[in-house]
Formats: sequence, C-alpha cells, structure tokens
Amino acid sequence: MTEMTMNGIRRLRSGAWLHHATLLTAISTLIALLVAVPVIMVMVNVFASNEGAWSHLASTVLPEYISNTLWLLAGVSVMVIFGGVATAWLVTMCRFPGRRWFEWALILPLAMPAYIMAYAYTDLLQFTGPIQTWLREITGWQAREYWFPEIRSVGGAITMLGLVLYPYVYLVVRAAFLEQSVGIIEVGRSLGLGSWAGFFRIALPLARPAIVAGTTLALMETLADFGTVSYFAVPTFTTGIYRAWLSLGDRVAAAQLSATLLGFVFAVLLIERVSRGRARFHSTTGRKRPVRHQLRGIPALTAIFICSVPLVLGFALPCGILINMAWGDASVNLGPRFLTLAFNSFALAGVTATVGVLLALAMAYALRLRPGPLTLAANRVAGLGYAIPGAIIAIGILVPVARLDNALDAWMRAHFDVSTGLLLTGSIVALVYAYLVRFLTVALQTVDAGLTKITLSMDDAARTLGVGPVGTLMRVHGPLMRGSLLTAGLLVFVDVMKELPATIVMRPFNFDTLAVQAYNYAADERLAEAAIPALAIVAVSVLPLIVLSRRIANTRRQTVPDTGKQVL
Repeated sequence: MTEMTMNGIRRLRSGAWLHHATLLTAISTLIALLVAVPVIMVMVNVFASNEGAWSHLASTVLPEYISNTLWLLAGVSVMVIFGGVATAWLVTMCRFPGRRWFEWALILPLAMPAYIMAYAYTDLLQFTGPIQTWLREITGWQAREYWFPEIRSVGGAITMLGLVLYPYVYLVVRAAFLEQSVGIIEVGRSLGLGSWAGFFRIALPLARPAIVAGTTLALMETLADFGTVSYFAVPTFTTGIYRAWLSLGDRVAAAQLSATLLGFVFAVLLIERVSRGRARFHSTTGRKRPVRHQLRGIPALTAIFICSVPLVLGFALPCGILINMAWGDASVNLGPRFLTLAFNSFALAGVTATVGVLLALAMAYALRLRPGPLTLAANRVAGLGYAIPGAIIAIGILVPVARLDNALDAWMRAHFDVSTGLLLTGSIVALVYAYLVRFLTVALQTVDAGLTKITLSMDDAARTLGVGPVGTLMRVHGPLMRGSLLTAGLLVFVDVMKELPATIVMRPFNFDTLAVQAYNYAADERLAEAAIPALAIVAVSVLPLIVLSRRIANTRRQTVPDTGKQVL
C-alpha cells in the first residue's frame, strides 16, 4: 500500500472521529439547554404581572417561609457536621469493636427518605403513641399536665433531615481524613499536641473543604424537601409552591416563590465557593496513610455509642417502627393496588435510569472527544440540575409544556377540528423529563469519573486500527466502565424512587407511585397503611447502598494500615 493511500485512510479516519465529535457536541449542548429550560422559565415569570398576589404573599406568609427556611438550614448544618465529622474521624483514625461494620453501615440512613422517617417517628412520639401513653400510665398524668417535645415542628423537621443527611458529610470527610498525610499528624505530636489538640488544630482545618462540600449537599436536599415539612405543617418555600400551584392555581405566584427559593440555592452555593476561597491542601509525604489507634475500655464504648446513635435513630429504629405498624394492622395487604404502585415506581425509575445513563454517556464522551469551552460549559450546566429542588423543576417544566400542549391543541382544532388534549402534560414524558433534569448530574459525574480512568492511548490505538468512535465506545470503553455505568444507573434509580415533590406536581391523572401513596396515606393519618409503600422504598434503596458502601469500605481498607498502638 502506497504512502499516499495510507495518508488518505488516516484522513478518512480522522474525519469520522471529527464528525462524531461534532455530532456529540451538538447533542451535549441540546441536553444542557433542556436542563436549563426550567430555570429560565422560572426566572422569566419573576417579571410577570402579578403584583396583587405577590404583595399578599410578601405581607402574610413570605416572612414565615424565610424564617423557617433559615432555621432549617442552620439546624441541619449543625447536625450533619457534628454527626458526619465525629463518625468519620472515629472509623478512619481509630480501632474499636465493630469499626469495620460501622464503616459501611453508617451510610445506610441515605436509604431512608426524611418524609418516611417523619411518619415513623410521628407514630412513636405523638400524644397517642406508645411513649406518651406509657408515660401517662406510669405517672398518672393527664393531657396538658406535662411537657413533651412536639415532633411536628421546625425542630422535628431539623431532626429528621439531619439524621438522614449526615452521610453526605460522613462520606466526603472520611475520604479527606484518609488522604491526610500521617507525617502531618506526627509532626503535631512531636510539638506536644495530643489526640484532641491534633484533631482540632490539624485534621479538622485540613478537612474544612470536605466538610463544607458535604454540608452544601445536605443543605441542597434540605431546600428541596417537601414531604417532611408538609407532613409536619412547617411552612417553607416548597410547601408554598405546592399550595400556590395546586390549591390556588396561580402559576405566576408559584414561579415567583420558586425564584426566591432558587435564590437560597445560589446563596448556599456562593457561600460554599467563598468559604473555599483560594485555599488548597496537598499531601507532601507520598502515599502514606493515617495509622489507626487502638481504643479500649471507656473510649472504645464511647466510640461505639457515637457511631451507633445516628445509625439507630436514622435507620434501624424507623425501620423497626414501620415493620411493627405494617405487621400489626390487619387492614394492610399487598393486593393489586400495591403491585400497580410498585410497577409504576419501578417503571419510572427504570426508564429514567436508562435514559439518564445514555445521556450522561453521550455528554461525557463528547467532552472526551472534543474537550473545549462548549462541551465543558454544557456538562457544567447539566450538572446544575441536582442543586435545583424538584418543586422548582416541576413548575419550570409545566409552564412551557402546558403552553406547548395548548398551542398544539389549538392548531389541530383550527386545521383538522380534532382535539389532542394534553399529550405531554398528561403523560409520564414530562415527569421523566423532570427526573432527568433533577438527577442527570448523578449519572454524569459517575460516568465521567469512570471514563476519565481510561487512558487516551486506548482511543489512539483504536483509531489506528480503523475502529470509529462508536465502535471504540462499544468495544473498548463499555466493558472497562461497566461498573461505573451500573453504579450510575443504580444511583439514579434510587433517587427517582424517593423523589416526592416533582412526582406529586407532575404525575399524570390517576397515576400514583409508592412515594405518593405513602404521602397520601400519612396525610390522612393512616400511618399503618403508609408503612408498606414506605418500607418498599427503603428496601429498594438500601440494597444498592449496601453494595456500594461495602465496595468503598473494602477499597479503603486495602490502603489504610492498622496498628495496635493504644491511645487515650
């Protein structure tokens, strides 16, 4: 084969790769625009004419929305920081009985949605619940003769959210502690710093970026929560958006409340960015990892207690309460209605997970083939969806989709005298769209992390062998990142199963899911009947989390040495 022929083949191969890179860049840009649509529509409605309704909201409920939201953010911040940092430090730096089990089990409260925990603790702590009933029996007290904490309050909502969201801080802070050099700790000891002083003056400041990042994730979930605050009758922006849209039918007021809530989201993100500043922390002593210290006696029991409290209160006890409620009520059954709800939930979660992984793969591959400002900006815009509460996404999607449906129906009536009805608004298409906007970033980050671990030399080798971009993705990248793709799908699946506000607002008529059914039963004070769908959500969510957390723990265990050195 002549040199001229070889050059021609190379040009054809390069042209094929360039064509696919251009196509994927266009797809990536389109996906980013679709993700940005809800935010754009919400911001557009801020300037809509609705002065009467807005002034009424500002003079009546808006101050309460702001006050409750600020209290929630402050309270949840304290809980997740204390719970996440304390447990992360103990399982990372110490050895005590049960440490290896706590290392992966402490992530399990993520499988328990806060609104489901709220149902369980309400049954336990309300006036007619077993604790107050037992208290009145042994003391002889009557109603209003004693004080008992009110679970349906701002404090109750803070407690529920803090118990289920502390794993966000635990995960990232544990990783930060593992990455800290043992040399730094040893230098502190040589300067006379004990265990506690070394923790507060060395380890904690170095882990500050991780603490802030994990707390930010928890606060995003707090702002997005609807089920807990609604069930506890705590007025916040999410309950106000729901009420304005479904009860009052005022889309402009709902959009304006959404814009205000979006301002809180951006404020939290800005605080996280400012707190990080230009600080950078690097390890300068190689790959050496912290040495765990043996705890015995009272210190060991204290460590077990500290790790057990969030796990018991955030997972074991609520599960036990739900199982007891479901087991003790004869009216609870797994009939055709439950099977229909389970099928609806699994179908929505499965479709969203599949489409989400495919879209994430397209965006991550576009960035790999053509790393530039356009593809990078598209990936970052698509990644903003997770920071947007489901209520905002629902309002931002329903407004343009409803207009599109009405315009299409009017055109069909005018030209063909046929009514199309609500083709998009009345189907699961818009609901899946909302899920994708909300959770695409979960799949994108996981897929991108798996793809970046594959060296670019494999792409070059495939190109020289005449394999195109699609063939390289299917035959080279796909098998290598099978675990990342499965992980991304599982994470999106679990998030969709737990999502409540977007599902309530956007679900088609006469179409419910396990999350909606649990919320409806609980709102009607039928807690025993709400237990079955709630347990189903937890069971589906906990299995992937166990697999993932054990994998993380096993990976970390291979890199961290243990020592028999006794401290404290």
